[in-house]
Amino acid sequence: MKIISTSLLYEGWLNLRMVRLRANDGVEVDRHVVEMRRAVAVLPYDPERRLALTVSMPRTPVMLAGLPDMMEAIAGILEDDPANCARREAMEEAGVRLSELAHLGQIWSIPSVVTEKIDYFLAPYAARDRVAAGGGVIEEQENISVHELPLDALWTMMARKEIADGKLAILLMALRLRRPDLFSVPVD
Repeated sequence: MKIISTSLLYEGWLNLRMVRLRANDGVEVDRHVVEMRRAVAVLPYDPERRLALTVSMPRTPVMLAGLPDMMEAIAGILEDDPANCARREAMEEAGVRLSELAHLGQIWSIPSVVTEKIDYFLAPYAARDRVAAGGGVIEEQENISVHELPLDALWTMMARKEIADGKLAILLMALRLRRPDLFSVPVD
């Protein structure tokens, strides 16, 4: 496949582009591409108390599907260095100060349509690191609820297929692989 042309259909918080491709056999096809900036996602976890911080907030696509707010990983659009961005989002969304971060890698969210890539982090914290209420930036009207939940409870939610946020699922599985000692529920 070879790109023949691109045209911008919409420009804003995200861009929508039409891309015309030509296959080796000469057949031409059009593909939509949603251009989005890079992002970060972080799962703060307390290894001593075996807890993790997650968030929930009104999400318009979820509301359109008639579903309640879902449990999510802390996340945000990349504005500077991924580690600094993860720390800032953790403070804004959950009121937690993070120092140590383990970078898990960068994953394309939906490579068939979207340009967004997400840097994933695990971050230990302690009770003393909860220094603010969180809830998001007021001007952005995020209406974030913060949840500090036992890791076993989150893993049980995973097993019951109650975790719908892919970012949270990836981070929870990575933590379980790296630190199985934090989970008392046997690995299935």
